[in-house]
Amino acid sequence: MWFILLLCRYTTMLELSACVLFVRVSHRADCLPERDLLSISTRKELANPFTHFSTSLLTEVFMRNSALQDIAALLGCPAAGNPAQYLFEHAIAATGLDWRFLTFDVSPDSLRDALKGIESLGFRGCVLDGPLRGQATPFMAGASPAATFSKAVDLVSCQKDGLFGHMTIGRGLVEAIRPHIDVAGSRVFLVGAGPAARAIALELALAQVKEIFIANRSAPHATSLLNDLRELPGVISTPLEWGPHLEVPSGVHLVVNATTSGIKPAFELSQLRPDLVVADLALLSHQSPILDAAMKAGASVVNGLDIRAEATAIDFQILTDIKPDTEMLREALDEFLAA
Repeated sequence: MWFILLLCRYTTMLELSACVLFVRVSHRADCLPERDLLSISTRKELANPFTHFSTSLLTEVFMRNSALQDIAALLGCPAAGNPAQYLFEHAIAATGLDWRFLTFDVSPDSLRDALKGIESLGFRGCVLDGPLRGQATPFMAGASPAATFSKAVDLVSCQKDGLFGHMTIGRGLVEAIRPHIDVAGSRVFLVGAGPAARAIALELALAQVKEIFIANRSAPHATSLLNDLRELPGVISTPLEWGPHLEVPSGVHLVVNATTSGIKPAFELSQLRPDLVVADLALLSHQSPILDAAMKAGASVVNGLDIRAEATAIDFQILTDIKPDTEMLREALDEFLAA
């Protein structure tokens, strides 16, 4: 269903600048509420001519007046169900910024054009989700150490010299576990070797952990991460065999599930202990099976909502130079997942 969305921007009390975008609002059960989701499809296979927006035309409309509101966005594939807009809008309201946040559904084939549009239209930056994160690096003019190490980007900031890629999920995890453990000198069991796991491994190494044990379903990915960690000073990386039952090594202080298993993990953890901290990136409205088992063993747990709230606070601060209240973001995540 196609709707006409008028995006109004005021220059003075007497002046009004507006542009018209044709947008497709998704009605999938797992999507954001209609009031929160603006989905512009850039999939080339769609025949409707309005799905192919003109960067030059939109640039002319948006950039006509320097008093336009600052804009940030989510580019997702799919974008439906992602809480980024909901969280950013709460943070924008709480900090009193005159910003807008939009959500766009972008196919991987259209990512380059979409990023060019984000830059040309003067957006402040964008959050990336899904497969777009692993495909954005070639289009960046620069990248953070975490984005370079993980070979992925989950946040893009528009800077004077071009697009700059960040990967903030690792920092989000480190902040989320800080109340539970001082990771310096600790041993960590990391399950996963994808982009998120790589970003987490780097941040833990920078936080001066002593040793990182790694288990991953894909042996080549695990080997690649292990080898890259060995290039870093001061951290030992040790492989563990993958299987449906993963035993937490003795002497480990922190366990992190950085896989995308979510509600149905492909493994179970054994040898859980009360002195452990167990973190799971799964973004669920209830405790994940891994964290449920950890709690039954008396371990401290950090869930995906805690980690996402911290990562979103970091994203928001990178784009706005203002740090939002993470407790507020955590409560907003609860609201979003309960809706």
